[in-house]
Amino acid sequence: MNENKIPYKIYLEESEMPKEWYNVRADMKNKPAPLLNPATLEPMTAEELGVVFCDELVKQELDNDNRYIEIPQKIRDFYKMYRPAPLVRAYCLEEKLQTPAKIYYKFEGNNTSGSHKLNSAIAQAYYAKDQGLKGVTTETGAGQWGTALSMACSYLDLDCQVYMVKCSYEQKPFRREVMRTYGASVTPSPSESTEVGRKILAEHPGTSGSLGCAISEAVEVATHTEGYRYVLGSVLSQVMLHQSIIGVETKIAMDKYGIKPDIIIGCAGGGSNLGGLISPFMGEQLRGEADYQFIAVEPASCPSLTRGVFAYDYCDTGMVCPLAKMYTLGSGFIPSANHAGGLRYHGMSSILSQLYHDGYMEARSVEQTAVFEAAEQFARVEGILPAPESSHAIKVAIDEAMKCKETGEEKTILFGLTGTGYFDMYAYEKFHDGLMTDYIPTDEDLKAGFDGIPRFPGNME
Repeated sequence: MNENKIPYKIYLEESEMPKEWYNVRADMKNKPAPLLNPATLEPMTAEELGVVFCDELVKQELDNDNRYIEIPQKIRDFYKMYRPAPLVRAYCLEEKLQTPAKIYYKFEGNNTSGSHKLNSAIAQAYYAKDQGLKGVTTETGAGQWGTALSMACSYLDLDCQVYMVKCSYEQKPFRREVMRTYGASVTPSPSESTEVGRKILAEHPGTSGSLGCAISEAVEVATHTEGYRYVLGSVLSQVMLHQSIIGVETKIAMDKYGIKPDIIIGCAGGGSNLGGLISPFMGEQLRGEADYQFIAVEPASCPSLTRGVFAYDYCDTGMVCPLAKMYTLGSGFIPSANHAGGLRYHGMSSILSQLYHDGYMEARSVEQTAVFEAAEQFARVEGILPAPESSHAIKVAIDEAMKCKETGEEKTILFGLTGTGYFDMYAYEKFHDGLMTDYIPTDEDLKAGFDGIPRFPGNME
């Protein structure tokens, strides 16, 4: 098809929306390693996981075989409030860069939560409600996940308790107020309200917190409160499954116009948006049907893929969660208080970690001042103020487009614009005032985190 006929925004019809999630694990030759019980070092059973997670979500977490899983009708009805999400041809950015590259982005910020997180929040809340639970607990970094979950719980009349990373709680009071508007209780983490929170504060007084800390607190409350379960916004395989709707929609839209991306880029913290975007394309690659270049982009201040180790580690700072095999900086690693709170996690999804380990993906780390330069450049020409997390992908997309300018190659670049940055004005202010700094952990800093990774036969050897 003539590229001039490709619209600025490609929207699917409601009738074209996916009715199934795609489970990339079914096509992986090397499956992600199972979660381990830290007490026995044996794979976690469905019964053990059911103490923490909803029953149906446990089934999804353990399902490595079914390629497609039906999306319940009630979830599909909720999705229609903000989906299908547009696939945008970045004509204005291409012109500004004077690049022969063709740039596309999947925009997931077209809902009140401002991000892709609602795709999994409604699914997890639905299964909690279906199980007859009273409520759920969770953590949130930048606040998008907490906002999304509060919206989903409000819709389904579930109680929602959110532990928000302290530096984000202080930097983003308006994000906190959106959560409260939807009925959630929001607590800065680490807090004095849990045993693990008090322990972390005693060991690290004045800490700005981390996702690992907040997870520990949320899990403690869920497992000690009747009728509650814990839900997680990233990292877990069940979340990658729900987020696959991003990639499936993207592929349907691209196929309609005969578009095939050469490079697919996503920011990576725990891995939910990157995993969701690349899933169906990665499936084609795993089945030998196509070839793509996948790039995960992470902050240089929290470089789990580019500088971490592939080992079993705790998913949380308080060491109350199962062990997951992943690229990790150690559950005790607390990153600097950078302005991409959603990427401040010490480990990476087991699915993405395995794919990276097997050579199907590459990873790059970028410094936050360069990220905000790219964010500002994008905002000025494409008209959307991007979230700091999303801007990591924008930075590398621009880098790749400029390489095409040098070589004359007409590559097609796809990246995930995971959300908007309208609650991130504190970060933009620091950037504009020249007060933003780039922190890169030293080898010594990383060693302290690595030293806390569990030692047992076959791990860290």
